[in-house]
Amino acid sequence: MNRFTEYLSNYTAGKKVCILGLGREGRSTYRLLEKYCSPATVAVADLNPVDREKNSLPDSVELITGEGYQECLNRFDIVFKSPGIVLSTSPAQLRCEITSETQVFFTVFREQIIGITGTKGKSTVTSLIYHILKESGVDCRIAGNIGIPVFDIAEDMGEDTIVVCELSCHQLEYMTVSPSRAVFLNLYEEHLDHYGTMENYYNAKKNIYLHQHDEDTLLINSEIAPKEFRSWYVYTVSNSDPSADVFVSGGTIIIEDSKYVIPTDKIKLLGVHNHYNIAVAYEMTVMSSLVELEDFDKALCTFDPLAHRLEFVDTVKGIRWYDDSISTACATAIEAVKSVPEAATILVGGMDRGIDYTPLTDFLKTSDVNVICMEASGKRVYDMLSESAEDLSRVYYVPHLEDAVKLAAEITPEGRSCVLSPAAASYGIFKNFEERGDVFKKLVKELGN
Repeated sequence: MNRFTEYLSNYTAGKKVCILGLGREGRSTYRLLEKYCSPATVAVADLNPVDREKNSLPDSVELITGEGYQECLNRFDIVFKSPGIVLSTSPAQLRCEITSETQVFFTVFREQIIGITGTKGKSTVTSLIYHILKESGVDCRIAGNIGIPVFDIAEDMGEDTIVVCELSCHQLEYMTVSPSRAVFLNLYEEHLDHYGTMENYYNAKKNIYLHQHDEDTLLINSEIAPKEFRSWYVYTVSNSDPSADVFVSGGTIIIEDSKYVIPTDKIKLLGVHNHYNIAVAYEMTVMSSLVELEDFDKALCTFDPLAHRLEFVDTVKGIRWYDDSISTACATAIEAVKSVPEAATILVGGMDRGIDYTPLTDFLKTSDVNVICMEASGKRVYDMLSESAEDLSRVYYVPHLEDAVKLAAEITPEGRSCVLSPAAASYGIFKNFEERGDVFKKLVKELGN
């Protein structure tokens, strides 16, 4: 046992434990409970049916499934909630202790964690910081919302291991412990179908720093930085506010009297918004004395952008196609048009979560790109443009992504680019943004057949 597995064993000893949600994280939780712990009982509660044999669950594990799967919670001492589960009852009204993998892992290892949250860019920043640390010879791990449950890396943690952890609002919502190094990238309209208001959404995200200690570090976007903090180290970052502690403009990162010029001709990350992400990584690695500048330079130039994030797909029918399926906000779609070389067409639309599309439509009205709208939110963008745009000859509506790709192939000039940047969620149409991007790539490939 290391100190984590010993803590988990003591924490659950003799307790009635429920795993709420048997997805990737739930399975990870059960694996360590079964391997290291001696709880009084273990149960799995999930809305969906659970295959006992497929998940290697012995008869001693109680299965609770169906619509009323959360009605059992007060029968247990500890409930490990998966991030994707929305509680039907507030934790304050429950007798059981609501916890999570993230809460338990952070309780043990908070001083070794760089935590990253924000509406956009957190996967890129998490992967970039991890890549820089790893290429520089630092003992490090990557985990969290990036797709790797923290319990999957817990057994392999050393005393000096650094964890770069992506954190979603759902992971942070009930957290009472914060990482010693925290990054809060930005805040846009998102998940309002769950949180109702931006204030509630912001409050969930704030847990990345609300429980930090003296001597901890927070790097936060200057637009959302609270005016008053306690005595820990707080630095602001911006690509629009020159008074920020970390300011990036024109490809140059400025921190006090020092400057770092991003080697834009050598890196693979497209767009000014990625200069911001690089500035964050620079502050959290070089300026935090975790790596040397020379190592940072080398690693930055070998970093490959993540899939579905302004990812170049192929040149088909003389058109360069880009997959930005990760885009679920106005700002990211706007950046996509600005960042893709010779952008001529943008595909927008998906699930309608009720966000305000005025910033996007205002931008599209003044641009010269073709706009192909699709699905429910795309219909709303189309209607908004129809009401106010002077030139509708470049604005189209089609029902689905397949129709949008076919139309884009017809109207995008050769030598120019088309980008899928939906500014909308994929749910209800696709399993997730990854599947949407994969379908887009497949449709593009089929154009060449």
